[in-house]
Amino acid sequence: MKTYLVTGGAGFIGSNYIHYMFNKYKDTIRIINVDVLTYAGNPENLASLETNENYIFIKEDICNKDAMHNIFKQYDIDRVVHFAAESHVDRSIRNPQVFVNTNVMGTLNLLDAAKCAWETEDGYKTDKKYLQVSTDEVYGSLEEEDSYFYESTPIDPHSPYSASKASADMIVKAYMDTFHFPANITRCSNNYGPYQFPEKLIPLMINNALLGKKLPIYGDGKNVRDWLYVMDHAKAIDMVMEQGKLYEVYNVGGHNEKQNVDIVNIIIDTLASLLPDSDSRKAHVNKDLITYVEDRKGHDRRYAIAPDKIKSEIGWEPETMFAEGIRLTIEWYLNNNEWMEHVTSGDYQKYYQEMYK
Repeated sequence: MKTYLVTGGAGFIGSNYIHYMFNKYKDTIRIINVDVLTYAGNPENLASLETNENYIFIKEDICNKDAMHNIFKQYDIDRVVHFAAESHVDRSIRNPQVFVNTNVMGTLNLLDAAKCAWETEDGYKTDKKYLQVSTDEVYGSLEEEDSYFYESTPIDPHSPYSASKASADMIVKAYMDTFHFPANITRCSNNYGPYQFPEKLIPLMINNALLGKKLPIYGDGKNVRDWLYVMDHAKAIDMVMEQGKLYEVYNVGGHNEKQNVDIVNIIIDTLASLLPDSDSRKAHVNKDLITYVEDRKGHDRRYAIAPDKIKSEIGWEPETMFAEGIRLTIEWYLNNNEWMEHVTSGDYQKYYQEMYK
């Protein structure tokens, strides 16, 4: 039985990954989920696993170096999948230090703990591996319409968030190059799907539209992002972990490039088609809610990621086209009103007013 240490597993991508892994491997794996439970970490995302004896939750901060080392001493960890990170660009602009502390120093703590636990006189214990989950934002912004991010694209981050993730990637690379530490780095495009905290574009627009609130779009709304359904991402991480060549970087993209304003229009149209006429919320789901707001500082114009390498070397490619993925996502939010109510109360409302007033 392999033991996985998943950091940030109560968050959006982490919780979907954990569900994917237990659905695929059933009772042949054990997962230890380490999460400090910030505003974006929600134990409800994994409530269905609370009775699973192969699922262990530890509330802890990756910035706590001693705690990370103790986890490796207590458990024989075979795999580390590192999701834990501060991840919202807007928040990084307001408070860069938090992002550097968590994303850079937290990553260093985790690497050091794994290295100490796995290292032997002859190298490392067999069949151990670390995977750093990163982002295409470390590459910066694409100016040419037909250009793409490749693994060889120079890193050029523009926000405190992307700079902190790029720094973490470089630390992982340093451990691979200097210590021959068994690791990979994956860089994904924008994820969407169930359990995503509604500060990100898609769940924010879904929630606001259902409440009849304005739909704030930065600038002219023509910033382009590549969208990846979260379960496709989970599959890619598993395949890189088991089949990826050590020390390599793999881009994980969705082949779904769309302007932000187009995403919002698709959400409105899909909501209108899914809501029954008897649902009172349907009356105020319309495009009059769209409101253009002052552009984000340092807002990258276009991201587009080329997943050619992961397809040719491992055989992964995205399976969920955007029309299907956005429908599945909206249906999930419509069926989980209570989840949304829980995460959008209190401090989130204060933050929302500050960011989009």
